[in-house]
Amino acid sequence: MEELLNEARKCRHCAEHLELGPRPVLSADRESRLVIIGQAPGSVVHGTGVPWDDKSGENLRRWLGVDSLTFYDPKKIALVPMGFCYPGKGKSGDLAPRPECAPLWHERLMAEMKQVKLTLLVGKYAQDYYLEKPSKTLTETVRKFRDHLPQYLPLPHPSPRNNIWQAKNEWFGEEVLPVLKETVTELLAVK
Repeated sequence: MEELLNEARKCRHCAEHLELGPRPVLSADRESRLVIIGQAPGSVVHGTGVPWDDKSGENLRRWLGVDSLTFYDPKKIALVPMGFCYPGKGKSGDLAPRPECAPLWHERLMAEMKQVKLTLLVGKYAQDYYLEKPSKTLTETVRKFRDHLPQYLPLPHPSPRNNIWQAKNEWFGEEVLPVLKETVTELLAVK
């Protein structure tokens, strides 16, 4: 696993497409029980090299009901984005994750993590890649989250930009977050 992670962290496959250059950011371990598959690092995370080291990460940790120490323990939680590097700025936010990344790395990484009990699919890119039958919209997919359990649990992106989405979809906080917290607490408590 360490060899594979080192190889992934040295990846330069799509360097020519990355405005700030490659800096793969991920975390995993053979013993990881929960995998969080997000979109791609933002500019802040590109700078620090620490996954989810921004406001989105704060929101995600709150949703999960875990502290930073637990969140950043790769024996408990693997952090494997769809694109390992910051893709650059677009017209209305960051660009989409580079399409080469997940096919190049995900299957190999997931094969090494034999203890995984749940994979959180954060955002439409992860949901479209992993779910056999995602709904047409992220909202529909998240609303039907129980259809994908126990293997996957789809989530919206925890970016502060999505506060409007959460306000329009109060059921997310009432129905999804309690199940998410309970499930995460149970699977991380298992020795």
